[in-house]
Amino acid sequence: MIIRVLSVFIVTLSVTFCYAEECPVSIPRDQHESGVGEHTKKEHSHSDHNSIAPAPWSVIPFALLLIMIATGPLFYPHFWHKSYPVISIVLGLIVSTYYLFWLHNYHSPIHSIAEYIQFIALLTGLFVASGGILINVDKEAKPLTNVILLAIGAVIANMIGTTGASMLLIRPFIRLNNNRIKPYHIVFFIFIVSNVGGCLTPIGDPPLFLGFLKGIPFEWTLLNNLLPWGLAVTILLVYFYFFDVRNKTDYAKMRGDEEPPPAPTGKIQLKGKGNFLWLAVVVGAVFIDPNVFDWVPGIKYHGSEFSYIREIIMFLTAIGAARFSDLQAIQGNNFSFEPIREVAFLFIGIFFTMMPALELVSGFAQSPEGVALINASSLYWGTGLLSGFLDNAPTYVNFLTASMASVGSDINQIEQVRAFANEKLLYLMAISLGAVFFGAFTYIGNGPNFMVKSIAEQVGIKMPSFFSYIMKYAIPVLLPVLFIVWLIFFMGR
Repeated sequence: MIIRVLSVFIVTLSVTFCYAEECPVSIPRDQHESGVGEHTKKEHSHSDHNSIAPAPWSVIPFALLLIMIATGPLFYPHFWHKSYPVISIVLGLIVSTYYLFWLHNYHSPIHSIAEYIQFIALLTGLFVASGGILINVDKEAKPLTNVILLAIGAVIANMIGTTGASMLLIRPFIRLNNNRIKPYHIVFFIFIVSNVGGCLTPIGDPPLFLGFLKGIPFEWTLLNNLLPWGLAVTILLVYFYFFDVRNKTDYAKMRGDEEPPPAPTGKIQLKGKGNFLWLAVVVGAVFIDPNVFDWVPGIKYHGSEFSYIREIIMFLTAIGAARFSDLQAIQGNNFSFEPIREVAFLFIGIFFTMMPALELVSGFAQSPEGVALINASSLYWGTGLLSGFLDNAPTYVNFLTASMASVGSDINQIEQVRAFANEKLLYLMAISLGAVFFGAFTYIGNGPNFMVKSIAEQVGIKMPSFFSYIMKYAIPVLLPVLFIVWLIFFMGR
């Protein structure tokens, strides 16, 4: 069902765009470098439409979708759980129709299609591959044990991405705390493993990978983000420890179990080891990009080159992992496709409805008024706050583009990007940390957030609503950490 509905949506838009653009296709690299004749002229002739800014009212579908995501599970859960796929797709189509037939802007929806496919291919591959890995930590669920597990997750997030680390560790984390699990366990997992932990390598979080593709050296994030990473992760772990040490809940006693559970053996059991190979294939496929390797074929369109080999590999890996995973591991994880189904439907609406918001933000950031406001502090808070409610990857690119323009540099020139990374180090740090850290501010700030929430709810954990998450955890717990990072590294700069 999910594949059919998404396919119809994407194919319908693609056919419309192809008709409007007379089917732009992949251009051989040599032709692209030497000039592409009539095709290029035609594409440039259409670029004039992108100068028409969307009307402010066009952000209403995006706001409506966010409001319904926030209120649906709380006030009208039966209707919401039954209807959210249709609601998300209809709102996305409304905005796409506005772009196509009113603004005559075909480029933004096509970019959104490409970005959505990249997004969902990565999440699907990681979700299915990790779902066949059963990690059972047979230890007593002490606060210090939890702190160690979260710290390990923060490190692993830089090797297999925040999504990979989240999908690999969320189930063992829940099992470890089975008799005392509370919503704050999941929220701190989202803070530390799904977001803040992944700021040390371009693999860690999508915004940083986009920076790497633009020319920022691979090691730059490790060398410059290490101290803020260590500070933020440490503070959050200390926060969590004091939350957890006060938790005396024992659900076994509350249920009236006659026999106490067996004493922990202290062992860590692992099943489904073969799925680490599937996981490695997905992570490795991230680098199969025409912007990284010249030999990788891609689809060139309107100033960008999109890989399709990478996405094909990720989807095939998901199919292979689902077919050949260890059955005991799958059953032990209570694996189902519902979490990825929910993310797929909700984010297709988010990607298309947020187009006007992103363009309005980008227009202001690159205007003389916006450029005049640029400094390390404004970049940190601006990138951060918008990353919490918009997709943090394009927000990162918009603010990087504006900050480079403020010093006369071009984001499409690799040498200028590298020079900017060295000469305006604080600017790039502010944008990078803002995009990654603030991704934890809402459930939609980063892809794995919603998936972790969905997995937790699937096993019966009553997670806070969208607004409750912000008011109860993001503002009182996360915001002070973000403020301390700003105070130490960016204030007055």
